[in-house]
Amino acid sequence: MGSNHDITGFAPSAYEADFYAWTQQQAKFLQEEKWSCLDVPNLIEEIESLGKQQRQELRNRLGILLEHLLKWEFQPSHRSKSWLATLREQRRQVWRLLKESPSLQPYLEEAIEDAYQSALNLAVSETPLDYEDFPQECPYPKEQILNPEFPSKL
Repeated sequence: MGSNHDITGFAPSAYEADFYAWTQQQAKFLQEEKWSCLDVPNLIEEIESLGKQQRQELRNRLGILLEHLLKWEFQPSHRSKSWLATLREQRRQVWRLLKESPSLQPYLEEAIEDAYQSALNLAVSETPLDYEDFPQECPYPKEQILNPEFPSKL
């Protein structure tokens, strides 16, 4: 077997062998309207994956944002400009995601609920506090979470 074969003895598809090259090839086929050349099953998989990545990105940003809101509220003696900057940046990224993909808006409440569990884990791992020290459900309404004026100052 040569180096252009996988362990089964078959040559890997372009999708498996060089993903970046595959994306460029598929883009070229689309631009040239060479429909029969498209790798439709893998294109479907990748497009679905892109949508899932947007939802995951929203949850990640919200998780970090909520973690810092918890730390801000439950560790007032540790408040810093750094925490405010993190809150500001995470909100900016959430708003960017919602602007670029407005169809994520109906998912926002669910994303907040899911992200809050991640925020709890992060807050417990980064503070001397325990799970019992924090609310088990998100205490912040969506409007407060996304409000650039909350919290107002050090």
